[in-house]
Amino acid sequence: MQIRELELHDAANFVDLLKQIEEESKFMLFESGERKLSTDQQEKNIEIFKQQPNSTIIVAEENEMLVGYIAATGGEANRNAHIASLTLGIRKTFQNQGIGTALIGALEEWAREHHIHRLELTVAIQHEKALSLYDKVGFEIEGTKKHSLRIGGLFIDEYYMSKLLN
Repeated sequence: MQIRELELHDAANFVDLLKQIEEESKFMLFESGERKLSTDQQEKNIEIFKQQPNSTIIVAEENEMLVGYIAATGGEANRNAHIASLTLGIRKTFQNQGIGTALIGALEEWAREHHIHRLELTVAIQHEKALSLYDKVGFEIEGTKKHSLRIGGLFIDEYYMSKLLN
């Protein structure tokens, strides 16, 4: 398993990874088939991320296949440039193998090198696997976003979670 930053040549594989994860998970923001993203659009997104000193996408790769990712989107103003909002996704067949922990660890190392002090995310309160992972690596619940998602016709609450880095 290789953990590394996403590169421009990964665009097509990354689009496939996003589609697969969104098809397999009921907890991602986009539903299966909802995201309309071409390889060209993803290449532009990667270029934008590469230009921002406080944003990145780190991927897990197994046998030349992308199997998971963590994206960090940094604050755009001076007052919140020390914050990165995270999104994590892993193909179902590769879950429960330590990939999430490895991706978060690599992201934290990158964040320290790029002067990021606060990592934050939201997670559906019913997503027990994700909550367990985030708790294990030191994220803390800060609050609840009431009815922030609608999944299967039901309103779902999300936790705000964060981790402060030294």
